[in-house]
Amino acid sequence: MDIGLLLLRLTVGLTLAAHGAQKLFGWFGGPGLDGTGQFFEMIGFLPGRRHALMAGLAEIGGGLFLALGLLTPLASALLFSVMFVAAVTVHIKKGFFAQNGGYEYTLVLGVAAWSVAFTGPGLLSASCCCPWRSRRARSTKASAEAGICNRWVVMGKRCLAGCERTTNEVDQAKSHLRETHRCDTTNCWNTYLQCCSKHTVGSKLAGQ
Repeated sequence: MDIGLLLLRLTVGLTLAAHGAQKLFGWFGGPGLDGTGQFFEMIGFLPGRRHALMAGLAEIGGGLFLALGLLTPLASALLFSVMFVAAVTVHIKKGFFAQNGGYEYTLVLGVAAWSVAFTGPGLLSASCCCPWRSRRARSTKASAEAGICNRWVVMGKRCLAGCERTTNEVDQAKSHLRETHRCDTTNCWNTYLQCCSKHTVGSKLAGQ
């Protein structure tokens, strides 16, 4: 899956970055900022040069960030917004297919860029090399494990609070917890037993 996301990011990101370079610098046979500004004025975006600058920056910046896999939610949002505006203002009145000037091409590029915001950039991306991402992942894992262990402690306390009347009730509660609340986190069951040992029936549970 990571290789597929890499290919998707490189293809869509670099394609849209090339379109941005056409608008800003006139590369790859593009009209440049002045020519793009005149076109924008013709379709109702005034001042045309300013809108052309914003569109070009969104395409080249968002495209490069998407290709690198860095700040992908922001990059995806920028690219999708540019493609959406292009589809609605220029192409939608010409139908669907690109051969007639329709919105087919902008739809594919926009949705492809937007999809990465939901899937994430994958492991083969610049964001996976960022130190703050590693710390966040470790913190999230530790918090999840602590939450699971805390749940066991709470269950143990609730169980013992209502099961101190008879030995049979204690045995039934212990069996029920083992059957219905399995936890693979290390030391969860030991934490539960430590909680039990603080109560009057804890020694019986710990010894079985």
